[in-house]
Amino acid sequence: MKKGGKTGPVWALGAMSGTSLDGVDAAMVLTDGATIAEFGPHAYRPYTEAERATIRAAFGQWPGDPAVAAAAEVVETAHAELLSRFTGVELAGFHGQTLAHDPAGRGTHQCGDGAVLAEALGLPVVWDFRSTDVAMGGQGAPLAPFFHHACARLIGADGPLAFLNLGGVGNLTWVDPAIAEPHAPGALLAFDTGPANAPVNDLMQRHFAKSQDEGGAFAATGKADAAAIEAFLRHAYFFRMPPKSLDRNDFTQALAGLETLAPKDAAATLTAIAAAAVAKGAEHFPRPVSRLLVTGGGRHNATMMRELGQRLDCPVEPVEAAGLDGDMLEAQAFAYLAVRVLRGLPTSCPTTTGVPAAVGGGQISRPDQPA
Repeated sequence: MKKGGKTGPVWALGAMSGTSLDGVDAAMVLTDGATIAEFGPHAYRPYTEAERATIRAAFGQWPGDPAVAAAAEVVETAHAELLSRFTGVELAGFHGQTLAHDPAGRGTHQCGDGAVLAEALGLPVVWDFRSTDVAMGGQGAPLAPFFHHACARLIGADGPLAFLNLGGVGNLTWVDPAIAEPHAPGALLAFDTGPANAPVNDLMQRHFAKSQDEGGAFAATGKADAAAIEAFLRHAYFFRMPPKSLDRNDFTQALAGLETLAPKDAAATLTAIAAAAVAKGAEHFPRPVSRLLVTGGGRHNATMMRELGQRLDCPVEPVEAAGLDGDMLEAQAFAYLAVRVLRGLPTSCPTTTGVPAAVGGGQISRPDQPA
């Protein structure tokens, strides 16, 4: 399949492995790169503790650094194993695993080689979605907003609404679905809000060898430190205008003081901080929203959802309330974006990543393609 070859919708398979390191999500979408015709099958493949440890050891590293090759092998193997279960796929979108993100300096690094996956699957694979945006002066993130725009139009939203993804890092997308093209002025505003699940997951791993605070139950037993939350919100990041993006570890130093708290109080404070950062971000919305739809693993955290409801002045609901799948939305986004790359359509724009003009990222690797 070549760019511009087949017209109309194609079945694309997208995959996402987030910084929370739960595992790999994969989902199929029938799309022409503009509208969503149909959602297809989906699946999930959790990482083992050993795999998580291998990837975690490479966090903060760049191509050629010592732990990267081992992490890439884990990521490629897990994706190949999961994606090979699907049939009827015409194109795959492979995000890879973000290890480091420094758009103002060294760039962005997602490990995993799409050419390796193309050979393993016998399919064209679109990958390296972020580098072009960063090279042109953008933040390289978030990339799901164009898909959020398509989703808002799919569900028939009649006014501005927002999507909140709570993965390792949180990110918000403000959408005006009345504007047809996602890269048109006024259609979108998107940015990372702050830490979300990652610090809580790290705390649970460190103290209890657990990958997450299941349902927010542990945080619910603690008391959030109001002074620590207030101090955190004085971080310089919150005074920057969007678009803006984060690395998983950007707030490590700012959160270091929480080590003095009892683990349950630290969990409660980190959970409240994630919600407070979202509320701070909502101050940037161009117009008020009718609802905020939450996707990603954080929506299963009842304590975090309660905190969000208390801090925001609009209804806060899981995306399932709008008929969408919050576990698979990011994987579906990279299926959708893969088709946009194939068709030569933009995947980011000034109001989503801060790139100077709308740009299409990604490269396409095909099976048996010469090196």
